[in-house]
Amino acid sequence: MAGEEINQKLLTKTVEAEGEEVPLKSKIWTETKKMWVVAAPATFTRFSTFGINVVSQAFIGHIGSTELAAYSLVFTVLLRFANGVLLGMASALETLCGQSFGAKQYHMLGVYLQRSWIVLIMCAILMLPIFVFTTPLLELLGQEAYIAEVGGTISLWLIPVMFSSIASYTCQMFLQAQSKNVLIAYLAAASMTIHLFLSWLWTIKYRYGIPGAMISTILAYWIPNIGQLFFVTCGGCRETWKGFSFLAFKDLWPVVKLSVSSGAMLWISALPYFFGVCVYAWLEMALLNWFFGCSLNINGWEMMISLGFLAAASVRVSNELGRGNAKGAKFAILVTVATSFLLGVLLFLVFLFLRGKIAYLFTENLEVVHAVSDLSPLLACSILLNSIQPVLSGVALGAGWQSIVAYVNIACYYLVGIPVGVVLGYVFGMQVKGVWIGMLFGTFIQTIILVVITYRTDWDKQVVLARNRVNRWYKPAAEPEEQSLLSS
Repeated sequence: MAGEEINQKLLTKTVEAEGEEVPLKSKIWTETKKMWVVAAPATFTRFSTFGINVVSQAFIGHIGSTELAAYSLVFTVLLRFANGVLLGMASALETLCGQSFGAKQYHMLGVYLQRSWIVLIMCAILMLPIFVFTTPLLELLGQEAYIAEVGGTISLWLIPVMFSSIASYTCQMFLQAQSKNVLIAYLAAASMTIHLFLSWLWTIKYRYGIPGAMISTILAYWIPNIGQLFFVTCGGCRETWKGFSFLAFKDLWPVVKLSVSSGAMLWISALPYFFGVCVYAWLEMALLNWFFGCSLNINGWEMMISLGFLAAASVRVSNELGRGNAKGAKFAILVTVATSFLLGVLLFLVFLFLRGKIAYLFTENLEVVHAVSDLSPLLACSILLNSIQPVLSGVALGAGWQSIVAYVNIACYYLVGIPVGVVLGYVFGMQVKGVWIGMLFGTFIQTIILVVITYRTDWDKQVVLARNRVNRWYKPAAEPEEQSLLSS
């Protein structure tokens, strides 16, 4: 074992020595191009996916205010909760596929993809009761009966949307690890266009109501997935997809443990958001729903950019660690964080300068405009922190630190962010502003800790750990038990 580590470090130093011959300007340009190959399609895809919800919400609003309130509630709380769990657990695939691709263990990517499908399908089945019993659950939480009833109907339509996330997240991560995710952006754009047309056709022209809007939404989520699945299984990834394999059912427990750690890392980060939704509802401020919807849309669109950089950081770090290049991994982190931060500073200044003018994109109500103007500094700070924290989470995914970051998230949000938000919001009467400041303070502490962890990390050791991980689960392609069940 000691000899293996020495050899690995020698390999790392050799790779780094080769990299030192390249001028810094060329290195920055090369790494920037590699980063944007992943970040640009990932960001556009997330913009389009988020846009599907915006389009659905807009057309459902034409059906009735009750339907709009129910859809917003179910989608914002239940579906995002479920998708957050699935996304977190699927992110284990980013670690495994990225490091295996860097180590040139190409055929293992298809095996990891199938294992992730199995784990996520089981997880989705366990969450089905939330969607089946939505109406009594909402009533138990104090929601009005008529909204809870419509919400229960809509939640049943969202079950296929939840299962679509399994194919969506896993295929995206599988393709991102190989820098083949441009196709995903094209499919997302086509799906968005179709969704706009069908939503208009079925809700405005033919007035099919909720069924028409939800069928269009389901198709919008599934069309890109069908395209991705065909691309993966029908020749688009010949090196990394060798067909369905019995190996997918082997060594599932380590994948489950890594998936749970990944899920905890992202899910714990998402929970304060749902806490904020509940607190906002309990505060019962006038025009709060208008303001909250406006803020969610602004912050939601901006988060899509951050998630694109998260994907880029994860892919670049995992690829370099799998390749045995510790210096390359550190350089990728610097370039990705710096690029995301500079973009965040630009958006921070824009939102700080525009203040209440942004609200006119969503409403002409002057009270809402004044509320947004008053809280614009907090929104701008959220955007600035979002330019760093998700990227560092992507670094954690690429390196396989899910468990460590999960503990950091618990400490920052539940021991700092939420208590501070409750005290400021209730004890000091700052209401929404106090809750928001508490969440920002928790995110700020989390960001500082992740920066320190990343800076103090021994990346030569991370190379060794990555190589040990991929070698521990590696199965030669020539082994009889790895023969495909179905050739691609």
